[in-house]
Amino acid sequence: MKTDRRKQIFIRCCYGYSVSGMAVLVIGAVLPSVIAEAGISFLYAGGILSVMAVGNLLSSFLFPAMVPVIGRRASITLMTALAPVCLLGFTLLPPLPVMYGIMLVYGLVRGSVTIINNAAVNDIYDEGAAGKLNLLHCSFAVGAFLAPFLTAVFLRLGFGWRSVVCLLIVVTATSAVSYGTMDYSLLNERAGDSAFKKNSGRRSGRSFLRSLQFYCIALILFFYLGVENCINGWFVTYLQNTGVMSETYAATLVSVTWLVIMAGRMVCAALSGKMARSSLILLNALGSGICFFLLISTKSLPLITLALTGFGFFLAGIYPTCIADAGPLIQGSTFGMSVLTAISAMGGILTPQIVGGAADRVGIVAAISILAVNVVLVILLSAVNRRLYHK
Repeated sequence: MKTDRRKQIFIRCCYGYSVSGMAVLVIGAVLPSVIAEAGISFLYAGGILSVMAVGNLLSSFLFPAMVPVIGRRASITLMTALAPVCLLGFTLLPPLPVMYGIMLVYGLVRGSVTIINNAAVNDIYDEGAAGKLNLLHCSFAVGAFLAPFLTAVFLRLGFGWRSVVCLLIVVTATSAVSYGTMDYSLLNERAGDSAFKKNSGRRSGRSFLRSLQFYCIALILFFYLGVENCINGWFVTYLQNTGVMSETYAATLVSVTWLVIMAGRMVCAALSGKMARSSLILLNALGSGICFFLLISTKSLPLITLALTGFGFFLAGIYPTCIADAGPLIQGSTFGMSVLTAISAMGGILTPQIVGGAADRVGIVAAISILAVNVVLVILLSAVNRRLYHK
């Protein structure tokens, strides 16, 4: 019975994360069309991405405050029900301040889904969390693959960018229903279990804030999320502006990259039981670094395609493996997961805005090279994290 309840929670979390992946990537996929139709600059478009990340950050404080007051079910159902409303507002292309407000709420939804999914899977699977978290994040990649792919198909068929957003309105509504009907009894039992309380009590108060390894993992996620948000938001625009491919090819390539990310997370799930998590993080950081520098140094379409897919493959396992690596420090603590999410979210806020501002001056193709700083720091911090683990 307990296994069935675990599976039910896991499947619902995977579905919710898949929808979240679609909802996040569809904004970046349609961004070139929105920039052209609304006549906004790269800087203001970057503001849309950054405001989403601000909402993601605010969810780290708002969502944990909601849970004790109205419960997990009501909190996540309320938040996810706002997603279709935000998408509907987005299709209207309102004035920029209103658009920013809509995207702020949209980011709150994404952050809430991230918190509930990571915390739930981390808690119910204990020592097996690394593998399950990689599979959970694989489901995000499924949705992230579908959004640019569907956008490319809809644009090729001449339906326009609003048609794919309208499809997402329906899909995000089903996600809210899924969370609203999920069985939360196992999570409530875990919260009340005395052994779990004893274990989590030791780690979930404030002790993790004194851990150097916790901050190292948080900073890896800080710089990683800056890169991921730029892939989500800027890479269709970037690839289109390289001059070597069309908008539909660019959207399809980003979509294929997320398919590769899905494969990468499955590989990481398999390796997580055979390698130390810190070693797996470092291996992925090094691989993604090599592919990134190949990506920004070539104008060859085959090499760009190879580099971007390789970049996605190696990036795939960094986030979920970092969450699992931090698990022993924060297990059982919504506050701990929220602090980790908040620190990482700040990287996602700053980086797209910096890239967008630079793009107005030097062009989006040159501005993407700014991400080299993030990539290098992810590698260095991963090496430090591995050293701390073995120490």
